[in-house]
Amino acid sequence: MTRPVPPHPLNPALAATFAPPVMAARRWIAGLDFPPDRPLLNVSQAAPVAPPPEALRRAIAEAALEVPQAHLYGPVLGLPELRAEIAAQWSRAYGGAIGADQVAITQGCNQAFCAVMATLAGAGDAVILPSPWYFNHRMWLDMAGVRTQVLDTGPDLLPDPEAAHALLTPETRAIVLVTPNNPGGVEYPADLVRAFADLARQAGIALVLDETYRDFDAREGAPHALFTDPDWDDTLIQLYSFSKAYRLTGHRVGAVLASPARLAQVEKFLDTVAICPGQLGQMAALWGMRHLGEWVAGERREILARRAAMVQGAARLPGWRLTGCGAYFGWLEHPFDLSSHDMARRLVTEAAVLALPGTMFTPEGDPRGAGALRIAFANVDADGIGALIDRLAAFTP
Repeated sequence: MTRPVPPHPLNPALAATFAPPVMAARRWIAGLDFPPDRPLLNVSQAAPVAPPPEALRRAIAEAALEVPQAHLYGPVLGLPELRAEIAAQWSRAYGGAIGADQVAITQGCNQAFCAVMATLAGAGDAVILPSPWYFNHRMWLDMAGVRTQVLDTGPDLLPDPEAAHALLTPETRAIVLVTPNNPGGVEYPADLVRAFADLARQAGIALVLDETYRDFDAREGAPHALFTDPDWDDTLIQLYSFSKAYRLTGHRVGAVLASPARLAQVEKFLDTVAICPGQLGQMAALWGMRHLGEWVAGERREILARRAAMVQGAARLPGWRLTGCGAYFGWLEHPFDLSSHDMARRLVTEAAVLALPGTMFTPEGDPRGAGALRIAFANVDADGIGALIDRLAAFTP
């Protein structure tokens, strides 16, 4: 049902973008009942629904009870201790030199993206975004009046630096990459990330690298070497989220790594939007970084096991193709002459499966989006993935 237009003036840039996809999909199951022998398999959202481990919850409770500052405004760019811990751990993990003054804390990674983009591009500017894209990235660019320059990815869902170079215009301000990728699941090779960094530097624009899912990368060691460049912050802006590694989705804790000069501009945005990130969430992230290394390693092993189950299961689907799989995601191409949007709606009632159609991650009319589903298995274990595959195999258009 189309919602009525507000009676008062509406920002046309805001009106032009689409409704939040996850919320739209949730409305598909409103009022529906699913029988106990075939419960709903919800593979629509890439976020853990289980609470943080008990030790972390106790640390949060203790901070709430014992630390007065937990309930007050804090520094706009985040707690100094957390910024320093990120700088130290990232320096070791990536083999580079990162200072605490090159780190800012945000209310989740979505806010990190919006804050960074607000410093880079305004109405009339342009940003290169690979497709399929993370929909909230596209939504923010639309709402800010920034033109999205669509970078089509190849059959392996990897973006091409030469194709990106061909898109450059005087209005281009940044290239955005997400690795491991949402929605495609692919992990970008280190040399590919380096090629995009070189392109951005040569063009005098920023490379915004969203590594929300870095904790679940299947590769051992650093996924790229960009931080080993002593001048990394003249081009690279990295984004990160604590929501996935420590199950802190409701606490909204993200991070930006960039030059101090860039973060001085980010501070203006954050002070205006939220004043400061929440104190309890930051304290939780700091405690997790200092105490939950082994626990996060176990979470990574579980996600990699689910990835393997997804790869094995997709091989049992005649005519289907798993184009990408990694972190929380599989990008699954279907063989039917049916739009993925219509298919996703039917899967709810005919198979008790809630998945997001590829049309939510691509430009309108793009056949790649119409021919695929994004499967998010953050909350579906190997047995659940097996059940998902069985239900997809039984689906007929």
